[in-house]
Amino acid sequence: MLLMRPLLASAFLSNAALAQEATLLTLDDVHRIADVSEPFFAPDGGAVYYTLSTHNLETDETVSDIWRVAWSGGAPVNVTNTDDASEWRAQLSADAATLAYLSDAGDEEETQVWVRSVKGGNPRKATSIAGGVSDFSLSPDGKRLVIVAETGSGVGVAEDKTAPPIVIDRFKFKEDGRGYLGDNRRHLFLVDVKGGEPAQLTQGAFDHWMPQWSPDGSLISFVSKRRADPDRNNDYDVFVMLPEASAAPRRLGDYEGADNDADFESRPAWSPDSKRLAWLRSREDKWIYYSPSELVIGDVETGVARDVARIDRWCYAPRWSADGKALYALVEGDSVMHVARIDPDTDAVEYLTEGARFAYDYAVGPADEIAALDGDPTRPYELRAVSPETRALTRHNAWLDGRRLGRTQTVSAKSGGVDIRGLLVTPPDYDGTAPLPLIVRVHGGPVYQFSHEFMADWQYFAAHGYAVLGVNPRGSSGRGFDFARAIYADWGKKDVKDVLAVIDAVVESGVADGNRIGVGGWSYGGILTDYLIASDTRFKAAVSGAGMANFLGGYGADQYAREYEFELGVPWRDFKTWRRVSYPFYEADRIESPTLFLCAGADLNVPCLGSEQMYQALRSLGVETQLVIYPDENHGLAVPSYLADRLRRSLDWYDNRLKAP
Repeated sequence: MLLMRPLLASAFLSNAALAQEATLLTLDDVHRIADVSEPFFAPDGGAVYYTLSTHNLETDETVSDIWRVAWSGGAPVNVTNTDDASEWRAQLSADAATLAYLSDAGDEEETQVWVRSVKGGNPRKATSIAGGVSDFSLSPDGKRLVIVAETGSGVGVAEDKTAPPIVIDRFKFKEDGRGYLGDNRRHLFLVDVKGGEPAQLTQGAFDHWMPQWSPDGSLISFVSKRRADPDRNNDYDVFVMLPEASAAPRRLGDYEGADNDADFESRPAWSPDSKRLAWLRSREDKWIYYSPSELVIGDVETGVARDVARIDRWCYAPRWSADGKALYALVEGDSVMHVARIDPDTDAVEYLTEGARFAYDYAVGPADEIAALDGDPTRPYELRAVSPETRALTRHNAWLDGRRLGRTQTVSAKSGGVDIRGLLVTPPDYDGTAPLPLIVRVHGGPVYQFSHEFMADWQYFAAHGYAVLGVNPRGSSGRGFDFARAIYADWGKKDVKDVLAVIDAVVESGVADGNRIGVGGWSYGGILTDYLIASDTRFKAAVSGAGMANFLGGYGADQYAREYEFELGVPWRDFKTWRRVSYPFYEADRIESPTLFLCAGADLNVPCLGSEQMYQALRSLGVETQLVIYPDENHGLAVPSYLADRLRRSLDWYDNRLKAP
């Protein structure tokens, strides 16, 4: 049975005159979408600062500036306003006098910390660290920085010099965006804002992430893995230390598992009185990303940590209320993410945002003002006040009011006795009288989900006459631990059946033409695309991006050896499991779908090896195929022209096979 509930209909019906004048979304429009991120309040609550990123088509780069909008409303102001550099991850001192941020300004174009007076004047580079700075925290008094910088034999080699050989003797030896690791480690350094040599705070063969000064300036918190062979476990821990080079870090809690997995990029949060820290915790190592990240509070003096509100849902970005009596967090639900207030004494959860929306981030003001960065299927993320009252703060993408967008509906179908849900977008002018060609999108992860958020590629496909279906099969997040771990060590079975079940339901409803179905995705979306075309011949076109099918041949080629061994075992001992999840390659002769393979040339997350092997197999079999490589790009494409090429090329691949006479 197909269940469909129309969403946001008023957005399309409230202004008939505007709808008549509006145009369809174009590829040029996709470049116009402004990305709002990293919001935070000024200390007095009078303004919200944030990062705004846009495409510069002349330089073929994504560029960022720091902006500010008054909490009371009004036009946002570009604070940094640079044409030849980007600025992001800004922070203010407690007296709001000093603004610090990361920037790639300067001739070296290396990321460093820059500072400037809020009252005006020229910005000044506060760090000159070989290899650049990846993260930092400004002390409350604005006088010092704790930064994250990389050390190792390959750091700081001049471009005109021959780099030394990379010597590998560690288990995890490569990482997307960093390359071969060798003896490289992320360490913390203390830097005086006025200048001087940085003092290294941490030592040893460990990495360190997400430093944060306590509100009273007496301590620095950070995340590290410091137990035996950290490359082989997920045993992240939260530490505190004095801001002194000779100080010894002290671990909070005694949990043997992931305390604040750095991959979630959710910084531990200090309570206003500097006596407690809140962070995220997952289950034991073997469950890796299948286990929900839930909340923990640690007492800084005693080191004792306790669970808060174990609600079997992924939580992110914990923050404290002004009085320190409550926590805020992003809480994921079925196809949604909302801002919630949580009472740590009673575990009561109160949702501050609701409905078919996705909250990507948020900021908390000094009087518990809440600014949510969220969106819905018709609008990209923008800032809006949600407490004490709801109102828009930014409208950087207001030009989308002049575009006719596809309509979003929720869909569901039974698969193996489980209700499987997804989202269906139909073209703006679709009247329901004839079935449409269907593009099925499959998400990455695998523990991720499609949500009620703006998807530019879906809207672009819908503008060209396609129904677009995104399914959240078993393995997806948003519905708890058991739903996510249903595919543990068994990829390409239950999730394939779930996607096919929802496709069948959409075809039976008359919305989609069962003879004109395409499929595609990126990362695990590319992997699941390979599983789908190796399991069913109904797909007349496929686009597999950054995928992998021969996991036996991929072991050691990507950055996931640790995760593979937790979930699949090792190839020489657990061959049957590895062979089972590699069936699209070893049974490639079952594939008939014309398939476009896409990959990023410098990707160490899911390297081009996976796409190359599948391309070679289909080329050998005489199945129509093509391989496209985006040079020097990491897993998440960033170059605007490549992003546009991927979207245009995918549409052309579908058009030539799903719309051809």
